[in-house]
Amino acid sequence: MPKIKVLHIIKSLGRGGAEMLLPETLKLHDKEKFEFHYIYFLPWKDQMVGAIEDAGGKVTCFEAKDNTRLLLKYKSIIGYCKAHKIDLIHCHLPWAGFVGRLVHRKTGIPVIYTEHNMQERYHIATKSINKISFNSQNLALGVSQDVTDSIKKNIQPKIPVRTLLNGVNTESFLRTSDSQIRSELGIPEDAIVIGNVAVFRFQKRLVEWLQVIKKIRETNSNVYGIIVGAGPLEEEIKKEWKDLELENIVFFPGLKTDVKPYFEAMDIFMMSSSFEGLPIALLEAMSMECAVVSTDAGGIKEVIRNGKDGLTCPVDKWEQLSDKVQILIDEPERLKEYKLAARKRVKESFSLQRMVKELEELYEEFSA
Repeated sequence: MPKIKVLHIIKSLGRGGAEMLLPETLKLHDKEKFEFHYIYFLPWKDQMVGAIEDAGGKVTCFEAKDNTRLLLKYKSIIGYCKAHKIDLIHCHLPWAGFVGRLVHRKTGIPVIYTEHNMQERYHIATKSINKISFNSQNLALGVSQDVTDSIKKNIQPKIPVRTLLNGVNTESFLRTSDSQIRSELGIPEDAIVIGNVAVFRFQKRLVEWLQVIKKIRETNSNVYGIIVGAGPLEEEIKKEWKDLELENIVFFPGLKTDVKPYFEAMDIFMMSSSFEGLPIALLEAMSMECAVVSTDAGGIKEVIRNGKDGLTCPVDKWEQLSDKVQILIDEPERLKEYKLAARKRVKESFSLQRMVKELEELYEEFSA
């Protein structure tokens, strides 16, 4: 029986949540049944290319400097689909979705689209094109129930929309206690380390994150921070970091392809986000036994049941994060309990194995 050939289309292969899922899911897919191809458009955002190729994927970059040029690549994508006999296209995020829908209109190749964000958070132009083109595909997937509800409310699509929760490879993201990150950064072994892994965008509220750390440090001199990532607001965030005199307290190791050693160094994974889909970094941190303290933005509240799997506060009351962290500092046994509870939660409900199984069922259903 011939393999089902699936083409993933995504704007970039940098280290974002959606991008990180591609090599991780590929590692678990049934290669006897499926063959996977990947097209992206921003050659300077290629951190995931090696990991995808190592896992058996075929990666091609159709370089496009802006979104208009990206859409004009639809003819190249059609040529690629014909040359490689692609059976199904899986698009991620709006601009990849738009070009995938163009290909669907021209060729009839089935298209599945994964939405990672709330419609309300998109620029009006993105939101409008999404609404106009949305029915030119076969199926839409929301990464959380919040995201699915947002699609139904704002777009009112005629095509089916389902929720497929993000997952994490719990066998790969496993704490081993051999990280050298603390010693490399000069963080004491007995310190409480609070971390985050994020793209430096406004919704992550990393300026506020630093303010929370500053408040915690007023009464806890043994607390340190690590923020892994990079992004457009780096200058603004670093300015706040200096203004708060946190240079030797909070560390910025930059963009990392392998984040596991950094999770290994963290006791608490803290998020101050104003909105989210269902963040992959959160699931990875939980799998690595980091206790979670977070705002209840978007899909976070579908993962963290407050008081059971971690501690949350309302999005508009992010200042409460310092009090939540203080609870775990004051009660070491409770910190330990939440570390174990976090991993238990992802193993039971957010495993990548479960996600891949559901994806393969969809690929078979829509390529038939």
